[in-house]
Order: sequence, then structure tokens, then C-alpha cells
Amino acid sequence: EPQLVESGGGFVQAGGSLRLSCAASGFTFDDYTIGWFRQAPGKEREEISCIKFSDGTTHYADSMKGRFTISSDNAKDTVYLQMDSLNSEDTAVYHCAAIIGTASVLTGCPYYYAMDVWGKGTLVTVSS
Repeated sequence: EPQLVESGGGFVQAGGSLRLSCAASGFTFDDYTIGWFRQAPGKEREEISCIKFSDGTTHYADSMKGRFTISSDNAKDTVYLQMDSLNSEDTAVYHCAAIIGTASVLTGCPYYYAMDVWGKGTLVTVSS
């Protein structure tokens, strides 16, 4: 059964950084696009970024540009989300998700409801 496992969440002070990881289990990322999403308590899910694993092309939600960086390690079937200059509004559960296909991400990420596989999430708490 294909699974995604997130790690790297935790407690950080405002202004700090964290790097989240999303690892594949039971499948490989070769033909997938991987996305990062987050959901804060009482708020709707937000799209952060996505990466097309086969060619490394990326897309960021407008509100996420500048402080978040998505990357991948093909040898490890892992996608990372580097988060810098964190503030209290970044407190949320962060999920990665995967969708199979070869569609370009240059103009946008796949919608969250189209994703095939979801991780359970990792909690990021930013203290002010």
C-alpha cells in the first residue's frame, strides 16, 4: 500500500526555520507530483507548493513565495519543504500528498481533492 510519511515538524520560535520531509513508502515518486499543504486550527486547508518529481519543476502559492522552498532527493524518494522566517501564523499541521501523472506544474499545483495519496501530517508550532 502506498504511503507518505512526513517528518521534521516541531516547536520553533518566531523567526526560526524548519525543514519538513516527505518520504514515499511502497512506491516511488518517479511519475508523481508531490504537494505540500497545511491546515491551521479553525482554518481551511492551504496549498503551499508542489514539485514534479521527474523534472524538478515547482510551483508556489502566491502567499507562500519567498519563505518556503520545495526540493527533492531522487535517490531517497523524498521531498523537502524548507521553511524560513517562521511566524505564529505558520502554526499548522503540514501534509504532503502525491498525485500520479505528467501534467506540468508551471502554471499551478494539482487541486488537493485530486491527490491520490496523503500523509498523516506533521505539526509545526511557532511561538511568538
